[in-house]
Amino acid sequence: MPKIIQLSPHIANLIAAGEVVERPASVAKELLENAVDAGASKITVEIRDGGMTFLRVTDNGCGMAAEDAKTAFLRHATSKLRTAEDLAAITTCGFRGEALAAIASVSRIDLLTKTPSSIEGISLRLEAGQIIEESIAGCPDGTTIIVRDLFFNTPARMKFMKSDTVEGTRVTAAVQMQALAHPSVAFRLLRDGKEVLNTPGTGKLSDAVYCVYGRECAHMAKVDSRWEQYSLAGFVSKPTDARPSRALQTFFVNGRPVKSKILVAALEEAYRNQIMVGKFPACVLHLNLPANMVDVNVHPAKTEVKFLNEKAVFDCVHYGVLGALNTTPDRPQMQFKKPQITEIPQAPKPVAPPPVQKAAAPKQQNFFRTMTPEEYKTFSAAIADAPKPNPAAAAAAAAKIERVPLPVREHIITPSVTPAAPKKEVKLPPLPEMPKAEPRPAAAPVAEEAEQVELVMPKAPDWRMVGELYNSYIIVEQGEEAYLIDKHAAHERILFEKLKENQEKISAQVLLQPIPVRLSPEAAGELLSNKEMLDSLGFEIDEFGENTVLLRQIPMDLDPAHAAETIEEMAADLLNGRREKATTVRDEILHTVACKAAIKAGWKNDEAELLAVARQVMAREDLKHCPHGRPICITLSKKQLEKQFKRS
Repeated sequence: MPKIIQLSPHIANLIAAGEVVERPASVAKELLENAVDAGASKITVEIRDGGMTFLRVTDNGCGMAAEDAKTAFLRHATSKLRTAEDLAAITTCGFRGEALAAIASVSRIDLLTKTPSSIEGISLRLEAGQIIEESIAGCPDGTTIIVRDLFFNTPARMKFMKSDTVEGTRVTAAVQMQALAHPSVAFRLLRDGKEVLNTPGTGKLSDAVYCVYGRECAHMAKVDSRWEQYSLAGFVSKPTDARPSRALQTFFVNGRPVKSKILVAALEEAYRNQIMVGKFPACVLHLNLPANMVDVNVHPAKTEVKFLNEKAVFDCVHYGVLGALNTTPDRPQMQFKKPQITEIPQAPKPVAPPPVQKAAAPKQQNFFRTMTPEEYKTFSAAIADAPKPNPAAAAAAAAKIERVPLPVREHIITPSVTPAAPKKEVKLPPLPEMPKAEPRPAAAPVAEEAEQVELVMPKAPDWRMVGELYNSYIIVEQGEEAYLIDKHAAHERILFEKLKENQEKISAQVLLQPIPVRLSPEAAGELLSNKEMLDSLGFEIDEFGENTVLLRQIPMDLDPAHAAETIEEMAADLLNGRREKATTVRDEILHTVACKAAIKAGWKNDEAELLAVARQVMAREDLKHCPHGRPICITLSKKQLEKQFKRS
């Protein structure tokens, strides 16, 4: 057996750093908690290159004396615990005394600090946990700590770091979490010289929520309730404003951001029968309880807690949220689809025809008044001597006239009119004979040509579509079997296979009006770091302010009304670790695109659409399940049906 030795302090610090310091966001979280514990009312964070090369935290707290500043970087050095009994009632954010020592062991640190009672401050410079320079400095009250070149002496950790964009968004998320946890502290974040967060520090949680999540969360329901020794305050989304993921569920216990399955279950239980399946509520909830009823010392990063009475915690959150939902009106406004603005060429205005001037009727002149008596006698005699018309002779003359009917075009449909009398058949003169064509040399007989050419007639299907049930299931009859086809699942699978077969860049449509999509910082970072993959799938996104991406292009098969929700689901999939293979990520995204583009259960579709889906299902054996695993078609035999009717 190898000899047992005691590790050196440096290696022990590196091990502790692995537990506490995972990335720049972990450093920011620990330093922010120290600043809050120091009583700061204003904290400024500045990062460059995602926090890997430069991360500075400045606060106006109580500061540290010279001797305390040097002791703070030793392991298990803390000002927040004195006795073992203090562990049973921890009220501060930090208490372990490992954060500064762990951070210093894997970076280069500059420290400036001063207490209000001191005239001058102290400056320290550390490298790999060792103080290499110490001097007196003039500085304001409080503490400024700069962390440079994180993991410079542990290159193996560098390969686990993501791009600067992803790491920067995670630092942003850590600062936002502290801003929501402590609304009475004003937080300011500068990222590569650009201000991305600035909270007022008024003490109102609503102000902090608005600064972090924007106006989209301005209409959340307010929660304020008490349950025995527990109190719950914060905001929850209305059932109609549900999200496609749990990314915006934030919980705090005694001012500490935590992750708890009990709190999540209690929250979602309050939304039972009020929220759509597959949707999740958003929340910012503060749970306060006596310090001795919660154990925060169960995880090195202090993100998990253990409750003494889990049922009481569950009931407090459940009934507190349920009461807020029941007292908040939630009647969604009618949403109308915005018409696309297109320039329609204006038809030329009809030109009014020039007014037809009617010929002036000749003035009727009284002919008889202008005649003399002698002329009148002569005129009357002429009329009397004129020959009378013979009707029989006129009919005989008309019968001798041959009338030839005009040819009628075949494509003109003429109404059938029953003739009043049979018409006389007209015999046209015979056409002159055309010269006979000479026989083709070595021509094959027509019968032989008919044998060589095989006419393939389309085979009629041996099934028929009977109809649709509940606007969701297509009914098809084939022999003595009846099939119920889930139209959404079937269409989703058809679209998925179509998209998957096309390994080239998916056809896309450029949006006339780009769509802004607000996400959590982590989700926005994941999307921006996968822009090339999204581009191959037909999406084009750009960074548009903090936590927001601008959607400029979407796949051709995706409805623009579902584009924002699709992007949110894709971001949630990426955050859940579905990125191990490019093909896996592509399939997951194609699942989402196909689901959003497919026809939905409950929609009224015309017969042609339903028939097209049924034809694909009946002709293909591979269409068995949708991309999510649900069956596409189930069978009902005639024998089973006859058993139900007691006919067999």
